[in-house]
Amino acid sequence: MSIRTRKLIGTVALLLLATVWALLAMALAQSVLTGFNGLVAAIFYVVAGLGWVLPAMPIVSWMARPDKTKA
Repeated sequence: MSIRTRKLIGTVALLLLATVWALLAMALAQSVLTGFNGLVAAIFYVVAGLGWVLPAMPIVSWMARPDKTKA
């Protein structure tokens, strides 16, 4: 698979990941955080805001892999 194809697939995957992650974080915040104080909510939003990076790292490293050379 060429690097251009991997980047296209990876870009779509990252967009889907970010969208689904944001929707799940918003739904969880609305259902769970309604009764908690501001500090707990702030910690949740920091973790939820940075949490998508861990699942995105393998996708980005897969996208950046160089093409296999034909010998």
